[in-house]
This record gives sequence, structure tokens and C-alpha cells, in this order.
Amino acid sequence: MCLGIPGEVVELHPEQPDLAKVNVSGVKRLINIGLLADDPPKPGEWVLIHVGFALSKIDEAEAAAAMAFLEGIGQAYEDEIKALQESLIE
Repeated sequence: MCLGIPGEVVELHPEQPDLAKVNVSGVKRLINIGLLADDPPKPGEWVLIHVGFALSKIDEAEAAAAMAFLEGIGQAYEDEIKALQESLIE
């Protein structure tokens, strides 16, 4: 199963405009925001992430609802968070 996971944009990468650091359940990592070039996210905004790419911007309420759902599905979510932790950058 492939999941889209919400993450909060923490900062934009100053040297690579297609990259942003996001916080996903306490794990910070770089993702590609190039697909959102028409309306790039800013720090404090939320995005839906899939395989390292931000697919869309979402609001905080949507992010909270998505996280509640994901936490409720169990093992698939736990596997996804484990994979994120292995790519931790901070």
C-alpha cells in the first residue's frame, strides 16, 4: 500500500527552490515541492507527501484528519513512519 502523508513545511531550501524541509510526525526531511510550482508552499503550510514529493497543499484541519485516519490503519502507517525515520535529516 502506498500512503500520502501530511507534513508541515518547516523551511524552504535556499539553494534549491524545488526542495523544502517538512515535519512529519516529528521526523524532518527534505521533499520535492516542484509539482506545486504554481503555488509553492510556505513555512507553516501543510502538504500531502507521497514518495518524497508534495502532491498538493492541504489545510491544517485536513492534515489532522488524514493523520487520525493513518494512525488508525495500523501497520501500514507504522511502516511508512519507520521509513521516514530512516531518512531523518535532523
